[in-house]
Amino acid sequence: MAQTKSDPNYKVIAENRRARFDYAIEDDVECGVVLEGSEVKALREGGTNIAESYAAVEDGELWLVNSYIPPYSQAKMFKHVERRRRKLLVSRKQLSDMWNATQRKGMTLVPIVMYFNHKGRAKLKIGIAKGKKAHDKREAEAKRDWSRQKSRLMKDHG
Repeated sequence: MAQTKSDPNYKVIAENRRARFDYAIEDDVECGVVLEGSEVKALREGGTNIAESYAAVEDGELWLVNSYIPPYSQAKMFKHVERRRRKLLVSRKQLSDMWNATQRKGMTLVPIVMYFNHKGRAKLKIGIAKGKKAHDKREAEAKRDWSRQKSRLMKDHG
């Protein structure tokens, strides 16, 4: 989903940069997040973390577990719980695909990035992924190091 730079509402809130290192992401799904008012305000302030969180299909619903949204300082009466389980909104077809992937194929649902879309709504991109083994991680790291070294050599000789 490529966004233009002129779009004033699009803003990345939190990114799980480790996800691509720890998992081989095969597919991704954009889903809505059910939030309370103080959570939306806190997201706009920043400090959100989705690195330790995961998504799970339970009782025919999709949930984001263990994501952190910091408390909103101006909220006096209606404060939110920082690490509560948040419901994610997807279509029935997407939900059944995710359930099949996790239950039958042994895949994991990993949050990749949380952002405000062009309408200003909070969205979460979830990757349907398979965990990488240690040798796969080493191989990916070696490739990354080689590409860095190659670009350095090209810059020096170019």
